[in-house]
Amino acid sequence: MSSTHTAKQHPHLTPLTLWIMTIATGLVVANIYYNQPLLADMAHTFGVSDKIAQQISLFTQIGYATGLLFIVPLADMLKRKRLILIDFVLIIASLIASAMAPSVTILTIAGFLVGVSSVIPQLLIPMAAHLAKPHERGKKIGFVMSGLLIGILLSRTLSGFIGEQFGWRCMYYIAAGLMLLIWLMIFLFLPEIEPDYKGNYSKLMKSLIHLVKTQPQLRLAAFRGALCFAGFSAFWTTLVFLLKEPQFNEGSAAAGMFGLVGAFGAVAVGFMGRLSDKMDAYKLSIYTLSLILISFIVFYFSSHSIIGLIIGVILLDMGVQATHISNQSIIFALIPEARNRINTVYMVSYFIGGALGTFFASLVWKNYGWNGVCAIGATLSVIVIIVHLLNYRKSSVAVSDVR
Repeated sequence: MSSTHTAKQHPHLTPLTLWIMTIATGLVVANIYYNQPLLADMAHTFGVSDKIAQQISLFTQIGYATGLLFIVPLADMLKRKRLILIDFVLIIASLIASAMAPSVTILTIAGFLVGVSSVIPQLLIPMAAHLAKPHERGKKIGFVMSGLLIGILLSRTLSGFIGEQFGWRCMYYIAAGLMLLIWLMIFLFLPEIEPDYKGNYSKLMKSLIHLVKTQPQLRLAAFRGALCFAGFSAFWTTLVFLLKEPQFNEGSAAAGMFGLVGAFGAVAVGFMGRLSDKMDAYKLSIYTLSLILISFIVFYFSSHSIIGLIIGVILLDMGVQATHISNQSIIFALIPEARNRINTVYMVSYFIGGALGTFFASLVWKNYGWNGVCAIGATLSVIVIIVHLLNYRKSSVAVSDVR
């Protein structure tokens, strides 16, 4: 009886299950980023300014943070597969509402709901960590994360192309169709995982505060993630407007192609996942954070250079995503039975950082242009490196004192 119960609690992570998780992660997370290369087209459709159009991306990210806070913790107390299937219904409805939006206000609201519902990757990544063998956890997380990275980056390539050829509304109809196919894959092949948490929803949410107070490694990882993603979002939100300036005179398709360039970072992410199983994650983060700083220095000198922007995109995406995997390897090893709540704290911080990066980039772009955006990214990178090094030294001193 006990062994049967254990088998239900911990199904084997088969290659098929891992691939389904990875594909679903990539396609669902793409919903959040389809709008970024299309913002200028949306502004033209509704006759609004670029700044107002940027609010669509901002509210999508705020919606994602909201979904992370209120939906993801439920995976510790509800059956995972059932929760995912229900969430897909909201995703499909939100995407169709976006496609049919008659005004920029309705599109912004629909974008918020797309963000709220597109949290399934943050249910699947802890699930992969749960099912994986401990000595392979970083490798498996890295594999699923490579799908997430490809989804984030190629979403811009796909939406840029579709938007230029068929209009931005078509992209949302296509996305809704893809979500229906993924729902079917999840329904047929994903195993069910029984929850460990036995309390009610109120106590579940209150436990998030307890985790923040008692887990310093979680707080540091959340800080690193938030500032890294703020810089990342600042770049991607304003890139399309840089490319439309006279020195480039390019459209949404060109902005989308930069996502294709950044997808090369997915190879590095898989490597970093394997490396995190063998190397001190804190030490690894020093190198990955340095890549982000270097990328913004490259961007600063590349306001008239496509080649420079390409090099910067590769460095930025490798640095941000590798830091993300390093952070998750640390936090998922803390309290196994609370992985979804730990992931909630981390990812809410992560996307609040992204939303703030988008917000400040839109303000800075209006007054200071590309140099202001690069200054934001470089400043955030320096701050996070300093804080990381100070905490790394503290932890090293603590370990030596124990010895």
